[in-house]
Amino acid sequence: METPVRWQPIVAKYQTSELRRSLWQIANSVIPFVVLWYVMLRSLEVGYWLTLLLTIPTAGFMVRTFIIFHDAGHGSFFKSTRANTIIGWITGILTFTPYEYWRHDHAVHHATTGDLDRRGKGDVYTMTVDEYLAAPWHARLLYRITRSPLIMFTIGPFIQFVVINRFYPAGTGQRERNSVHLTNLALLLVVGTLVWLIGWQAFLLVEVPVMLLATAVGVWMFYVQHNFDRTYFVRREDWDYFTAGMNGSSYYKLPRVLQWFTGNIGFHHIHHLSPKIPNYNLPNCYRENPVFQVRPVSILVSLKSLSYRLWDEQQQRLVGFRELKKYRARRLDSAQG
Repeated sequence: METPVRWQPIVAKYQTSELRRSLWQIANSVIPFVVLWYVMLRSLEVGYWLTLLLTIPTAGFMVRTFIIFHDAGHGSFFKSTRANTIIGWITGILTFTPYEYWRHDHAVHHATTGDLDRRGKGDVYTMTVDEYLAAPWHARLLYRITRSPLIMFTIGPFIQFVVINRFYPAGTGQRERNSVHLTNLALLLVVGTLVWLIGWQAFLLVEVPVMLLATAVGVWMFYVQHNFDRTYFVRREDWDYFTAGMNGSSYYKLPRVLQWFTGNIGFHHIHHLSPKIPNYNLPNCYRENPVFQVRPVSILVSLKSLSYRLWDEQQQRLVGFRELKKYRARRLDSAQG
């Protein structure tokens, strides 16, 4: 889409963080998360049914804690870079995520979302139809497994945050490597102390269900905000920042309570245009500017994304594995012709 207005001055009005609102968000997000974790621990004395019931609000506050971590990584939560770094490290440890490493990868994601030639950094990797059909059988099998909802929204996110976040690939910068090492050390100290105080069984009975639910919600939010009908994928030479933000990121319209727990991240198209906007300013930016009032994706509509697996470059749309038969038939006809 062509840029209809000069959007930069519009978003600039919402990019200023407010110390009072940021501190209040820490108070109503991080503190309840820690308190509820302790309440879950004590609930083991009553019955595990109560512990599991408390998992729902605790995971919700963990998601909000990650939103604070996310905003700090963009430098939007506080005006001070130092303050963003401090809160980013603290919330990163609480959410098992190395701050500097994630911050770098997420910046790459913002700079490349929707670019078919720069996939795989900070995103849910999506193959094109042609790439999938040309891939060897083991690569197709692995792709099917990782893209299966039974994996992608259950054990997959858990493994990502608990295991994969403990390592970094070759070529990672020194600052990002240090971030992984120091976060691992901090987690070793925190988890080790908790295990020493309450025992490994109690720790796992509380932490595992919270992590499973919170990470599943987080990955779902990230996935559905880029994998939806009418999303945007083009080759690098045709890529446009504004179009990638407006077309390649959805406005995920949620009930107010879910919007609150997910820190307004449903206004993802605006966030991608201007990651410097604090999460609490996103709703006002949407309401006050018709240019950003795009067609929303509802919860019901978002469920369709569960069937999206591949990108059809010719038709410019996401398709499922069930549609592969016609693509194979088309290739066969072309080869015979």
